[in-house]
Amino acid sequence: MKLERKLRVAVLGATGMVGQRFLTILENHPWYEVTVLAASERSAGKTYEEAIGGRWKLDIPMPEKYKKMVVMNVNEVDAVAAQVDFCFSAVDMTKEEIRAIEDDYAKHETPVVSNNSAHRWTPDVPMVIPEINPEHFEIIRAQRKRLGTVRGFVAVKPNCSIQSYAPVLAAWKEFEPYEVIATTYQAISGAGKNFTDWPEMQGNIIPYIGGEEEKSEKEPLKIYGRIEGDEIVPAAGPKISCQCIRVPVLNGHTAAVFVKLRRKAAKEQLIQKLRDYAGLPQQLRLPSAPEHFICYMEEDNRPQVSLDVNYEGGMGISIGRLREDSIYDWKFVGLSHNTLRGAAGGAVECAECLTALEYITAKD
Repeated sequence: MKLERKLRVAVLGATGMVGQRFLTILENHPWYEVTVLAASERSAGKTYEEAIGGRWKLDIPMPEKYKKMVVMNVNEVDAVAAQVDFCFSAVDMTKEEIRAIEDDYAKHETPVVSNNSAHRWTPDVPMVIPEINPEHFEIIRAQRKRLGTVRGFVAVKPNCSIQSYAPVLAAWKEFEPYEVIATTYQAISGAGKNFTDWPEMQGNIIPYIGGEEEKSEKEPLKIYGRIEGDEIVPAAGPKISCQCIRVPVLNGHTAAVFVKLRRKAAKEQLIQKLRDYAGLPQQLRLPSAPEHFICYMEEDNRPQVSLDVNYEGGMGISIGRLREDSIYDWKFVGLSHNTLRGAAGGAVECAECLTALEYITAKD
């Protein structure tokens, strides 16, 4: 796909960890150019380098091209929206404030692709993993009617913790998964922190992440759901039960998963379904799309965070240890990069899909 010009992008919440990740992903993007960095009032008016201070959280350097850009106030919607074609949202506010400001940008005819959870259960807001449910973007037409917009809308990506098992269940759809137990072992960057910020996580495990288990159990059902009228109706199953645990890892969410299937399948069949699974991003060859979405690893000690978290540039899913279970039918281990596939990278891939489908276009 060729664009007449790169689309102008704002990153809302540019100073946080996910905002930082957006900037590293978009630094040399073939379709998008970051023209506005927006953050809270306390950062507005400073250069990005000044606003960050000593709070750059990633293990790669801050891109030079952003250091001298002056940060705008994210709440000055008129001024920000006037300068961009669409925006990515990673703002740190209450859910009510996030819903309000994202709707405000949409009503200013500026599409919003959000990393935040605030709009995930708004019935006419698509929550999409592009390899699984890109057809849900069709609900944008209904959302635009509700908002009274021509081009503005809000779309979201789902929670980072489901990325290492929801694609597997989608790949096995024909075998009808109906009951799932998952325990996720989640990296500290999922909380927007590194070990400098959170030294007490060294050598530690915390068996609770607020709100995470509910998201992990319910969000896949919206992804597997269908459009009825002006809303997305979640699927009735599979029934999912989760525990979510914070572990001393910087990047990478690992999941240990048990599955019951209504239709019997051989191990070789299940593995082949994973290896063959692809979606619209692969068909369209989107810039951020992994060539191979799901990698199945034969070794007993894989996937490992230290070896496999950056598979396909952090946009692929690594699966291993598939074996029969004495209580459930099958069990496996999954791994995904939580700030790439699970956060900013997943949102960028959503935007690319929306651009290719012409929901996001250049303003006149």
